[in-house]
Amino acid sequence: MPVFIFIVATVVVLDQATKAWITHSFALYESVAVIPGFFNLTYLTNKGAAFGFLAGQNGAWRHLLFLVLGAVALVVIVIAWYRLRFAHRLYAISLPMIAGGALGNLIDRVRLGSVVDFLDVFVGSYHWPAFNVADSAICVGVGLFLLANIQEAKAMKTVGI
Repeated sequence: MPVFIFIVATVVVLDQATKAWITHSFALYESVAVIPGFFNLTYLTNKGAAFGFLAGQNGAWRHLLFLVLGAVALVVIVIAWYRLRFAHRLYAISLPMIAGGALGNLIDRVRLGSVVDFLDVFVGSYHWPAFNVADSAICVGVGLFLLANIQEAKAMKTVGI
């Protein structure tokens, strides 16, 4: 459990620290080019889910839905980690990364009613939806989780299971 807590805490601290820096250093919608033509820091807020899903929907139901889903996701991730942590090393790393990202964004939803996003990657006029450290941890964690699943499936196929 100490490794789980360490990874979750590291993700949450990095996420909340970068968001605090952005909210104190930038005006909403302000953008600064870091790598011109490819990467900006842009202060945005997202009331929706990943990539702005349901952001255009109004009402307290949306906010409550995201709070409940975030809390349920955290419980499911902790249970999955407890069951899988010894099955593959990547499960022990990926699941707390996902949990830390989910918790970082949940903190924003509780405190602010929306999630702070600021990493803006683009090529020409195509912009990837803005994201943050928590979103990055979730994506990397999911990637590692899938990699572990693939490796587990190959191992089972090799032994004939």
